[in-house]
Amino acid sequence: MAADFKGNIIKILATGFGAGLSPVAPGTAGTLVGMLVCLASAPLPGLWRFFFVVAISAASIYVAQRAEALYGKTDDQRIVIDEIAGFQVAMLPVTITGLHLCVAFVLFRIFDIWKPFPLDRFQKFKGGWGVVADDLGAGCYAGLLLFLFSLTGIL
Repeated sequence: MAADFKGNIIKILATGFGAGLSPVAPGTAGTLVGMLVCLASAPLPGLWRFFFVVAISAASIYVAQRAEALYGKTDDQRIVIDEIAGFQVAMLPVTITGLHLCVAFVLFRIFDIWKPFPLDRFQKFKGGWGVVADDLGAGCYAGLLLFLFSLTGIL
């Protein structure tokens, strides 16, 4: 019974509270949940927000690895906690505003789908790292562009 409870908690977290069960674009649905998580973390001061992003990234690796075992499939599309964590990384270098959230959403989805070098190779990592690393990288790429847009006054 305890194993069933733990498995259910892992599935709830891995699917982004059910967003990953969407029949259409589960990764996009997971990123939308990531936006909500980001909004919830908005009151945190800069350093605390950084630690929050590190913690959610580490937790996503653990949860993704356990979820793969439960689903019996490598990088199952229902697992969207990686999108949630990756979006937090994308928003880390900028202030959380509506405009930044929207631009980060578009940039993150582009990089997550496109997987430019070396992100395409990150999926070959084993376990939870293979699920999450490319999304954290996509978040880095999106965050860098977002930061540059903000720095240059484009945003």
